Amino acid sequence: MFEDRSHKRTFYSAPQSITSLVSAFLEPTLSVLVFIIANQWMDEPIGRPQLTLCLLVFALTFPGPNRFREGLLSSAVDIVSSWISLLFILALCAYATRSFYLFEGNALLGWALVAPVVQVLACGLGQQISRRRSARPQARRRAVIVGAGRLGIRVSRAISASPADGVDFVGFFDDRTDERVDEPEGVKKLGGLASVASYVIENGISEVYITLPLGSQPRIVALLEQIQGTTASLFFVPDVFGISIIQGRLQDINGIPVVGICETPFTGTNELLKRVSDIVLASIILVLITPVLIAVAIGVKLSSPGPVIFKQRRNGLAGEEIIVYKFRSMRAEDDGSVVMQATRDDPRITRFGALIRRTSLDELPQFINVLQGRMSIVGPRPHAVAHNEEYRRLIKAYMVRHKVKPGITGWAQVNGLRGETDTIEKMQARVEYDLEYLRNWSLVFDLQIIARTVRLVFFDRKAY
Repeated sequence: MFEDRSHKRTFYSAPQSITSLVSAFLEPTLSVLVFIIANQWMDEPIGRPQLTLCLLVFALTFPGPNRFREGLLSSAVDIVSSWISLLFILALCAYATRSFYLFEGNALLGWALVAPVVQVLACGLGQQISRRRSARPQARRRAVIVGAGRLGIRVSRAISASPADGVDFVGFFDDRTDERVDEPEGVKKLGGLASVASYVIENGISEVYITLPLGSQPRIVALLEQIQGTTASLFFVPDVFGISIIQGRLQDINGIPVVGICETPFTGTNELLKRVSDIVLASIILVLITPVLIAVAIGVKLSSPGPVIFKQRRNGLAGEEIIVYKFRSMRAEDDGSVVMQATRDDPRITRFGALIRRTSLDELPQFINVLQGRMSIVGPRPHAVAHNEEYRRLIKAYMVRHKVKPGITGWAQVNGLRGETDTIEKMQARVEYDLEYLRNWSLVFDLQIIARTVRLVFFDRKAY
């Protein structure tokens, strides 16, 4: 059901510094260069507005993703969708600041059409160069795995699934007999642990992956002492696949290596980037939708007695309780220890409330929550406190979604999990998408979700 992106960034056997550097600058640089060329082609001078736009585009697209290991078709689709999202955000900014007149229309149109084509062509060229470099015999590296358990087999499949990485999997080393190996049909055993070092030296093995369980620590230490007498690169793969890894990374605490298992993606520069983008976009959107806010407020007041704004307790960042604003769409205001989710044809929903819920207009006051710092524009949707207390006991890693601020829209919502979650399976699916968002966050990813949300507001019928 959910896209597994782990093979794209796991088990890289050597630092791909040059490739990573090129990919980080490729798309942002091409976007700026095509813009400058388009203006020069139209004899439009490069002044302060043009330079400002160049800096904004570069900041929003840097660093670019590494697409050299992907297929050209999937890369092209991702490039075009990211480009459309970027244009949507730039158009909002230009409309809010009334700065369209500062740019030559034909130059902007040419840039909007040509830039993604140039990016796709450059991506295809880079993929071809990467494949040819990886195919050269001198560029190939041979790898073995110590431990033929389920983890070792999973590592072997990950290596074999990415031939462009330049690694050829040779086989396994394990002291167990074939009868005790998990999947003997798919295992090519080269010998026991005592023969690893000699095999590495005699057969020119470049990389050794150790996938033994942590309970085998004495054997691991003895094995490391043997293999460190060779020139092979050594990798220890901890068995952490039974838990949800969020922003996993290796850190250093005063010389002590620490493996991060579950961490928020919004630290340091990312935290600043996320907050600045929230403030800028929320401010622009609130200015644009002010007439809509007034109209909806009047409609709510006339539809039924009660307050215009409904305040509900939700759990925010780190599980702290926050107050979230919504336009009232029901006659009742549930915010106690038990909160019943809205269902289709719910009698509590007013006729006007049904309209604003279906079009998500009831969520618009939450842009004020964004400016207050309680929420973000994109993030896991906040659930009622009563629902959190219920689902945290039923769904594994449910509370991990609170390692970031809740959002007005999210990755789960644009993938069809919007509205009522009347089964535990639906809530489980929503949580899985929320965790995937935490694993893969980027500013471009946020822009894609915002663009897809705009489309859903007009065409989705799952909210009520």
